Amino acid sequence: EITALAASASSSGKTYRDAVSGRWKMHVGFSDRIGSMNVLDASDIEGVKEHVDIVFCAVDMSKDEIKKLEEEYARAEIPVISNNSANRWTEDVPMIIPEINAAHFDVIEAQKKRLGTKRGFITTKPNCSIQSYVPALTPLLSYGIKAVVATTFQAISGAGKTFETMPEIIDNVIPFISGEEEKSEKEPLKIWGKVMDGRIIPVDSPVISAQCIRVPVTNGHLAAVSVSFERKPSKEDIIKAWSEFRGEPQELGLPHAPKQFITYFEEPNRPQSGLDRNIYGGMGITVGRLREDNIFDFKFVCLSHNTLRGAAGGAVETAELLYKKGYFD
Repeated sequence: EITALAASASSSGKTYRDAVSGRWKMHVGFSDRIGSMNVLDASDIEGVKEHVDIVFCAVDMSKDEIKKLEEEYARAEIPVISNNSANRWTEDVPMIIPEINAAHFDVIEAQKKRLGTKRGFITTKPNCSIQSYVPALTPLLSYGIKAVVATTFQAISGAGKTFETMPEIIDNVIPFISGEEEKSEKEPLKIWGKVMDGRIIPVDSPVISAQCIRVPVTNGHLAAVSVSFERKPSKEDIIKAWSEFRGEPQELGLPHAPKQFITYFEEPNRPQSGLDRNIYGGMGITVGRLREDNIFDFKFVCLSHNTLRGAAGGAVETAELLYKKGYFD
């Protein structure tokens, strides 16, 4: 249940409806109950603490300000599930895709010792750009992935835009998204890393080369991926690995977990952003066009919903898994 909404001091005291007037970008609205809630001052941590058990954090501030804010909430014994990038590379902060690296929750105890907390901690979500191809590659890690080339075609909602507020994207593509390529190449290595001595140690391979392109699509980040292996699997092996892959959210039947994490399409023209981004309520990953590559071993196309699986929905699923594993006790 949403029990409090907090923002900057300039929005504090307003109803949520008034605070977001003229700025709401989603295609769906919010309930009257949410709209009539008074917005709290996010910097008044003790005031917020009276209303909440956990905090979801997504703020427009500098990285240093975000790190300070999130650590202050954690030190106030409020667990923080963050959509921000500021703490993604903090060594004792897990960066979670719930189906893939829930084992990284083990580092939370070391983080609590550093922060001096009993209940408070921070966990983050990775960048939305990687949440189609990292799920698709993870079931194939046992074949020894050597190199990956990923080109992402990213929806305008990832920039907080609509066609009305980003008219320059109409009938156009923009072959640059600031900071995205570095995140897309490096964050998978932490997700596939191991917890050792109270920190997460990223793996040093595979090598990933990424290009990130903004395209005229409302929602859904699509990626074209080429991959080479130390031990080349068959096409049938890959499809089987995708179809059978399940994580703890599926085993536990979490409310926001897709029944089938990865869905493979045999049709040559799928997945498509408009048709397939909302599979399993926007929480599933879709893959298609698997075929052999002239330079690499295989290539394929994959899709995830960037604001659901890649952001808010993934954060909620992370919270559900933390709850089931007793981290909010």
